[in-house]
Amino acid sequence: CTVRVWRGGNEILTLSGHTGMIMTLVVGPDGIVYSGSLDKTIRVWSGEDGAHIRTLSGPRMGVSMGVSCLAVELNNKLYSGSYDNTIRVW
Repeated sequence: CTVRVWRGGNEILTLSGHTGMIMTLVVGPDGIVYSGSLDKTIRVWSGEDGAHIRTLSGPRMGVSMGVSCLAVELNNKLYSGSYDNTIRVW
């Protein structure tokens, strides 16, 4: 699955890599993009050039079911909600 970022009617970034439906997306105060998916991963992207920075995944990382929601604080602390009824702080 793919995230496409548009500005003024023009596609400016394409973020590809999730293997399940993308359920949530949030942009941090520093421009970093976080996407959460039914593939049980959170992908972290550069908002400037779309480069994949890292993937957060697996039970050891706190994602045991699909990611349903994301939030980022001003200090860039990431929170995720999952379909297993848990909230994680990253």
